[in-house]
Amino acid sequence: MHLDTASTTPPAPWHSLSAEDAARILGVDPGRGLSPAEAEERLLRHGRNTLPTRPQKSALLRFLLQFHQPLVYILIASGAVTALLGEFVDSGVILGVVLANAVISYIQEAKAVRALTALAETMTTEASALRGGRNVRLDAALLAPGDVVLLRSGDKVPADVRLLSARELRVDESMLTGESLPAAKDAAPVAGDAVLADRRGMAYAGTLVVYGQARAVVAATGRGTELGRISTLMEAAGDLETPLTRKISRFSHLLLLGILALAAVNFGLGLWRGEAAADMFMASVALAVGAIPEGLPAAVTIILAIGVSRMAARRAVIRRLPAVETLGSVTVICTDKTGTLTENQMTVRRLWAGGQGAAVTGGGYAPEGELRPDGGGPATEAMRQCLLAGLLCNDAVLRAPDADGQPWRVEGDPSEAALLVSAAKAGLDRETAQAEAPRLNELPFESEHQYMATLNRQGGGAAIWLKGSAERVLDRCGSALAPDGVPVPLDAATAHREAEDMAAQGLRVLAFARGERPAGREGQGDLEHADVAGGLVFLGLQGMIDPPRAEAVAAVARCRRAGIMVKMITGDHAGTAVAVGRMLGLSGPSCTPGGGCEALTGAELERIPDAGLTARAREVSVFARVSPEQKLRLVRALQAGGEVAAMTGDGVNDAPALKQADIGVAMGRAGTDAAKEAADMVLTDDNFASIAAAVEEGRGVFDNLVKFIAWTLPTNIGEGMTILTASLFGVTLPILPVQILWINMTTAACLGLMLSFEPPEAGLMDRPPRDPARPILDRTLSRRIVSVGLLLLVCAFGLFEWELLSGAGVAQARTVAVNVFVLVETAYLFNSRSATRSPLALGFFSNPWVNVGAGLMLLLQLAYTYAPPMNALFSSAPIGPAQWARILGAALLVFFAVEAEKKLLPAQKAHRSP
Repeated sequence: MHLDTASTTPPAPWHSLSAEDAARILGVDPGRGLSPAEAEERLLRHGRNTLPTRPQKSALLRFLLQFHQPLVYILIASGAVTALLGEFVDSGVILGVVLANAVISYIQEAKAVRALTALAETMTTEASALRGGRNVRLDAALLAPGDVVLLRSGDKVPADVRLLSARELRVDESMLTGESLPAAKDAAPVAGDAVLADRRGMAYAGTLVVYGQARAVVAATGRGTELGRISTLMEAAGDLETPLTRKISRFSHLLLLGILALAAVNFGLGLWRGEAAADMFMASVALAVGAIPEGLPAAVTIILAIGVSRMAARRAVIRRLPAVETLGSVTVICTDKTGTLTENQMTVRRLWAGGQGAAVTGGGYAPEGELRPDGGGPATEAMRQCLLAGLLCNDAVLRAPDADGQPWRVEGDPSEAALLVSAAKAGLDRETAQAEAPRLNELPFESEHQYMATLNRQGGGAAIWLKGSAERVLDRCGSALAPDGVPVPLDAATAHREAEDMAAQGLRVLAFARGERPAGREGQGDLEHADVAGGLVFLGLQGMIDPPRAEAVAAVARCRRAGIMVKMITGDHAGTAVAVGRMLGLSGPSCTPGGGCEALTGAELERIPDAGLTARAREVSVFARVSPEQKLRLVRALQAGGEVAAMTGDGVNDAPALKQADIGVAMGRAGTDAAKEAADMVLTDDNFASIAAAVEEGRGVFDNLVKFIAWTLPTNIGEGMTILTASLFGVTLPILPVQILWINMTTAACLGLMLSFEPPEAGLMDRPPRDPARPILDRTLSRRIVSVGLLLLVCAFGLFEWELLSGAGVAQARTVAVNVFVLVETAYLFNSRSATRSPLALGFFSNPWVNVGAGLMLLLQLAYTYAPPMNALFSSAPIGPAQWARILGAALLVFFAVEAEKKLLPAQKAHRSP
């Protein structure tokens, strides 16, 4: 039975088939490989071993789509209306804003289209393959199902392969599984339902061979690989709207419909009263222009851009502008464990030797920390011998920081690196130890034996040092070291109990022993398994873990105070995930600081139907042995429950969930290109703590957007109602369309945008997240907007009629009305700096740009009122001190009315309960 296509499913999963069955099904002789002709025929049939990228929109289409937004339609309509009115300068300004907004958005989107391309590049590599019995080196893209490939240390696995034979093979699969340690591999089949991380007989495209060698047969190429499946998941994830874009879109549609309806009503009323159609058309145009918030789209872009700049200063690079605000909306953060919450550096945390335990402080590969025996006192000789065993029975190399600023780093197995660091913390030097006891021979680690042994010269003889699993090492020991280093009878039961206690804490436990070369063989350099079969001296245990970052613990606590749930979703083992979750103090019923912690595994997730997953996803805080599809499913389940989900990660396995989440956050240093390109934000310091800072900035950005909207809408309401009232009563228009444009554009630039620089208010991270179901404007702000709009109508219309009754000309009366709008907006700007607090409480100089903008606006209004060119352009006229006094009185009236409303009427809570 042979396969016909790379994507055809075998009679059973590849990892559950024997190596012989896999080779037979794929129709290849493992000793010779495919013939060149057969390989060429299969390559033509199955296609190149690359990931296809989905067809992308052309650059021109992507640019044109930037104009496909309701607010942009409003701006284009504004520009067209002003052009029809002959105001080409104003029209040019409005259309210039539209163009600038489109260019900025296009540049941001252009970066995102490279996600699948980056994933495809992950597979770019060369491979050693058998072709017709000859070992050839070729481009991995030319591999076909049935090709026999040779793997050795340092190779990137070129395709999904079934191992035929393996020797000491260990593969770093963290990009797919999230596991900190390289996975030991062999050719034995495993159960068909084994998760990816447990498939010992398989190696997957894009993973890295860190030790050993193997011969394998290609089982899947291109889209049929695990990477190909992830690519498909990314395509299925699609591009989500952010909370901001959803709300702005809904708000814009309602605003557009309202403006058109008002203009139509105004036109119909005028015709019903017998007014000329041309006059009513111009009045309706004035109403529409007045009601359109021309500055809103530009303000949204600029406020978000300022947020981008602030976040960059806090080591968070934003790739899509709306992601700034989305962070402020986040209700749950789904985070990968390895390299995100943890150091991604194995660290010994616990040592037990001579019947006494000790804590090992410090984290990562930097040899900074100390040994702290339980009960105090110095380290014992037994502890020193246990650490020396880890130092000598070790193949890793620890590199110190270099002149280029590279930190401490390791070459070799991360677990062995952890042993080097723990010994260094106790003052043991690798070079000195190896010089005093040079290695003569070794027994490499093998899965069937579960230990490694070295033979080292010691004085005039030789000593054997052994490390491995607690079970295998203790079985070979008859005695143990007392604290003073003297051998005593072994208490195996106590040692086993200590190993189990360490494992229950999520630590990976290694045991250590020492033996002497038998009499008569002291000078011989050979080493056999029989030499370590028994009679050894047990030295102790070392327990290690990839520890949480200290700053991540604080960041999780900060997120909890802010009402944000944190979920750890990892491919690692449940025990390790639970231990890390407990150290982090993750929120949720399933995991409490210092208490119990429940992990939901991928196998258990498979049995939960979609209908029940939403509630379970909210309850549980730790998810282990999770596949990429399950990460994606968890994010979707949380979103289905109304959560705004952020997903952090650094591996290829994180990319689909990063793309699906409301905001994806990738690690900049350790992250794969696929993860970075799928994300909305990249952390340049790989620090989970930067997320808490970014959330604070995001909340501040949304606050400033709301402040701008709450500030600008009363003007549009007041202008529209003023025109509508004049039409209704058949009186002269108090303001002309060109004057409305002057008010809207100058105040938006000089006043409204100054709110972009408003610093975050105190207590921003002590309140729960905004309820995603809430509209942009709550009842309190909506009431305030309408109230201020009506006050503007009364003040502007009233003072306009006052001037006419006092004998002033129409130009002077309209100048008074325009200045009423501008000065009231200026006063209301100070009200709008906080929805609940007074400007005095904030401090008039906490945002100096507001004062600068107000001063600049007053200068422009003086020019508008008294400069002859401006009088000619805008039909304005000089006014006297008495008129200015009445205008100032209107501004103060509105200012104190809003401040009184803040005190007397309680603000509506727009946030979730913690």
